[in-house]
Amino acid sequence: MEFLSGKRILLGITGGIAAYKAAELTRLLVTAGAQVRVVMTQGAQAFITPLSLQALSGNPVHHTLLDETAEAGMGHIELARWADHILVAPASANCMARLAHGMADDLLTTCCLASESPISLAPAMNRVMWENPQTQKNVQQLLENGVAILGPADGSQACGETGPGRMLEAGHLAQLISDSFSSDLLGGLSVMITAGPTREAIDAVRFISNRSSGKMGFAIARAAREAGAKVTLVSGPVTLETPSGVERIDIETAEQMGQAVLDKITNHHILVGSAAVSDYVPASTHQGKMKKTDSSLSIGLTPSIDIMQAVGSLEKRPFTVGFAAETDNLEQYAQGKRRQKHMDMIAANLVGQDDRGFEVDDNELIVFWEGGQQMLPLSDKNKIARQLIQLISQQYLIGHGQIEHGEKLGVKS
Repeated sequence: MEFLSGKRILLGITGGIAAYKAAELTRLLVTAGAQVRVVMTQGAQAFITPLSLQALSGNPVHHTLLDETAEAGMGHIELARWADHILVAPASANCMARLAHGMADDLLTTCCLASESPISLAPAMNRVMWENPQTQKNVQQLLENGVAILGPADGSQACGETGPGRMLEAGHLAQLISDSFSSDLLGGLSVMITAGPTREAIDAVRFISNRSSGKMGFAIARAAREAGAKVTLVSGPVTLETPSGVERIDIETAEQMGQAVLDKITNHHILVGSAAVSDYVPASTHQGKMKKTDSSLSIGLTPSIDIMQAVGSLEKRPFTVGFAAETDNLEQYAQGKRRQKHMDMIAANLVGQDDRGFEVDDNELIVFWEGGQQMLPLSDKNKIARQLIQLISQQYLIGHGQIEHGEKLGVKS
């Protein structure tokens, strides 16, 4: 279940004896690193208490359509936008019928109708209800609408009968949701990603650095791994866990990052330089700790290695994607940087704002390439990373003649 880490799963629970399995499902999703929010129907609360799901998910359980505590009372919009994936488990025959016909008469169905994220249903019902022609028509309609139907399993049922209609076991469902986040967009390719800040020593205890948390770069590494790539992550000093399946190289200074990149870059097809590398480093480093005095202090600075420029100048360079963090004239500076350093793409964002960029979980990017651009609107960095990887994959394939310039893979959340 390696692809669940950092994902936002909205778990819908409807009325049925299989609702008890939702507790174990919640536990497994959370253990795998997912953030889980639970929406329960009125019927579900007759089988399992909201308090149980709150304790397991670590989040309040939602069950009211018009929530006075939510922004403008529109809790369904907040939840729908929050979710990376909506899973309804168990999904009753009644819930499936209402979703198939576009009804939105409670919080769960309204969230589904208001969401642009993938939706999966895990049916759970008596075998006769499952085999009923109307249920099967509803299933076909849901499939046509792009909803995934997970199961049901065949076996003994609470009513004493045996046949199709059992909800899949929690472990099976968790694995299926994990698998839904993986793809083969970058299958067979090696991707190197730089992330985080660098630190440049002034003396034995002080250094020059910046506000980069590494969250964007780590999210890109996770997204590239999900897209089937072999990923190498070169990271400055951060407090983030290494994404599953990713090789990590820890460095501290700009020089060390440059050396790590140049030593290994010839073995990679794509480089994404999202690290905030120090532009200047102290001209000299004091041995030991400098003592404070009443005199003023000047520190001489010299330019650091320009890693993207060095890679862009290679005779056989990889497909390169840079980042530009600016406070003004975003397009002008980003495009100039892309052309000067021979980069194939550049992802630009405005920094110095409280709701995006450094040290927060959200970001907004404008991605430029020769002859094109695309806005990735403000969203969670994990979603932005997956959208960026889809764009990179598209442009890489165009550059290598595997798809035509007019074709698109489609950027989805």
